[in-house]
Amino acid sequence: MSEEVQEDQEGQEAPGSGIPLVFGRVLKRLRLQAGMDRAELGRRTGYSAATITSYEVGRRIPNEKFIRQADEVLDAGGILIDFIEDMERAQYPAFFRDAAALEKQAVALHVFAVQAVPGLLQTEEYARAVFTMWRPVLDEETVEQRVAARMARQEIFARKPAPTLTFVMEESVVRRQLGGLAVWRGQLEQILLVSQRRNVEIQIMPHDREEHAALDGQFNLIETSKGRRIAYVPADRASRLFTDRSAVRKAEEQYGLLRAQSLTPRDSLALVEKLLGEA
Repeated sequence: MSEEVQEDQEGQEAPGSGIPLVFGRVLKRLRLQAGMDRAELGRRTGYSAATITSYEVGRRIPNEKFIRQADEVLDAGGILIDFIEDMERAQYPAFFRDAAALEKQAVALHVFAVQAVPGLLQTEEYARAVFTMWRPVLDEETVEQRVAARMARQEIFARKPAPTLTFVMEESVVRRQLGGLAVWRGQLEQILLVSQRRNVEIQIMPHDREEHAALDGQFNLIETSKGRRIAYVPADRASRLFTDRSAVRKAEEQYGLLRAQSLTPRDSLALVEKLLGEA
């Protein structure tokens, strides 16, 4: 493949280093110059003093809303706002950052999932269960950061014009009770809720199919507003973005066949409803 981007998961930027730490130091300096303690800044932005501390030492990554509020409260003149794009990237592990940036500008996104419900469809409880199970173990700050980042990605559903979003999941994905019965039921209800959006279609690949077009694993297809088409292939310790046309075309062909081989969207949702009724 002529173009390939590969990043090792171990190269991810840990909380307390890099851009988050630089942002925290700037935030602290501006706060002190303004003559505020952490409790006062927290009160004026709607956060606790403990959260402000976490931001200032780089343990947690603030969202865009806080950054804009803090910039205004501290009369920073846009100094903090300039960090927004870098902080958005920093909230994701290194192996997913490029894919997250592309996803944010996608006009069409197609996802094939084989292990867990795709992040864009996950409830907060399900996402927390997934990150809590991560090995090596993630500390609590990182788990909460990853959950917040995953929930923020779901803003794609509110975008206008609405992007086209399709999902194909193995039947095992919707049957697997990750996080326990209550979390699983909530996740099935979330799938049914999201499926009501006119720009979203969800399909299930049933166990009993005799043909399967993508036995080599999960992948995403992304089309940007500029007409770029990219295939994203997540892996255990490394993920890849492919822009080479022949590689992307192969993935597009696989996805088209997957949709044809899977249950229809209506039958797929009927299966999810059946699972809910049996739980």
